[in-house]
Amino acid sequence: MNLAAQFLFSRSMSNKSPKKASSDQEEYDPFWRSGEEGAQRSRQRPPVSPDSCRHNNGPMVNRCPAPQQRAINPERLKDFGEDEYLGKDVKTWEMTVTGLSQALLSNSPATAERRPCRASETGGGHVRFEDISAAAFKIQNGVQKTPCTYSRLSKQYGMDIYLKKEYLHYTGSVKERGVWYLLTSLSQEQQRKGVILAADSNFSMAVAHHATELHIPVFVIVSTNTLPGKVKTCRDYGAMVITYGSSDNDSRSHAKKLASENGYLYLQEEDSAPYLAGLGTMGLEVYEQVTKLDAVILPAGGECNLLAGAAAPIKHLNPGIAVIGVEPENYPTLQQALKVGHPPEDSAYTSHRFYAELANASFGSNAFQMTKKLIDKIVTVKEEDILQAILHLMEYERATVDATGAIGLAAVIAGKLPELKGKRVAIALCSGNLDVPLLCQCLDRALVLDNRLCKFSIQLSDCTGDVAKLLEILAREEARVLNVIHERSFVTSDIFSVKVTCVIEVRDRTQALQLQRTLSERYATITWLER
Repeated sequence: MNLAAQFLFSRSMSNKSPKKASSDQEEYDPFWRSGEEGAQRSRQRPPVSPDSCRHNNGPMVNRCPAPQQRAINPERLKDFGEDEYLGKDVKTWEMTVTGLSQALLSNSPATAERRPCRASETGGGHVRFEDISAAAFKIQNGVQKTPCTYSRLSKQYGMDIYLKKEYLHYTGSVKERGVWYLLTSLSQEQQRKGVILAADSNFSMAVAHHATELHIPVFVIVSTNTLPGKVKTCRDYGAMVITYGSSDNDSRSHAKKLASENGYLYLQEEDSAPYLAGLGTMGLEVYEQVTKLDAVILPAGGECNLLAGAAAPIKHLNPGIAVIGVEPENYPTLQQALKVGHPPEDSAYTSHRFYAELANASFGSNAFQMTKKLIDKIVTVKEEDILQAILHLMEYERATVDATGAIGLAAVIAGKLPELKGKRVAIALCSGNLDVPLLCQCLDRALVLDNRLCKFSIQLSDCTGDVAKLLEILAREEARVLNVIHERSFVTSDIFSVKVTCVIEVRDRTQALQLQRTLSERYATITWLER
């Protein structure tokens, strides 16, 4: 605060009668006083310096040390860092947080200034609630807070659905949370040397972007089979992208070799404590944004790190909230791990264009043990359900998501969660990185599954006006013709017959059935192609 502001503050406070400080003010500002006493203390207070704000045995905090350190109340996290609390004459200093080491984010004994956390509160003690609270406070500097809004799909499925729109992050993925916190937890020496990784996943794009923003050299090694669009995206984010080898194993081996030779830190998506704590901030935000929450639906399978990290703060704050994981029926990675009692030993990378993030088992023992203790239910869904979820989210929410982002809603569409009828449910849309050609293919397939794209064939006599009469019937039934194929050479009935194949678009299944009945009454040779 400048001298003019201090003078005005002291004059205004001297005209008011002293009032007793509230408990919140006493807790978060030990120097708070009312009246002339407060103004006098403000004038006598020495200037704040980074050295005076650093504890002897802990990280730097944003105030001078109080007689007794208190844990941040999660309900008050939203009060920190809001611009509306800053006056125009207030000066701010940007300070570097130091002393945040791996030991503070692991299952180490708590210091005297930190409240010990029971193992049951964080699912085995691998990530404590205090770690996630600290990550939520620090992550505001580099990762935006995404909205969690009421969905128009609620009436259609008989429940209050709230969508946590994590696809709105800069790189389109929730993994930015864990990546940013992981990178800021590295030592300054390691940040100077740089990091290297070998994958073309959402994790790689998040590392490429945030490492560049933090001025950390980042190298991404990908195979020659990687899609050109993903290579371009990583380069646009600021990473040095190198194509090497014809397989993912070749690129990983080369990345590890370069890391050992040059001192880079080889990164891969593991369940380290800083990464899980960063991902857990999403669960903390959901709990703050949706009151009276009954259930949270999250992607599972290869996204077990997110499932475990987000479930930890939710179960800590309200154990009655159900946390449900959803994984594809083709890749039931987590269900298989729960049956055998340990995470998958084979962590081979799968380059599936649709299921890549869900099929890759990138979780370890920490995330697996937390999942066993915190998750209430795991369900699987078919590919058809995921495709329809992608279509519905685009139509009703204008949300473009991939399989990871749509799989939570797919469980609702498939009717796998009937116990949530009439409940208040939050669904995490965790990723929106879907290639444009694949997106078009998914939408066309979803329209067919939803009985809105239909295809049929009819054999007609090769006479003038027969095809025109067919088109008149389609126009009268308000069907939109997308494609017409008129074929003569491969018709086997007789030489004076032609085969007409039409692709049409209708409103819904009811209109499709009505059109099918109308055409069947007029043309006995009709063949309606089912999905």
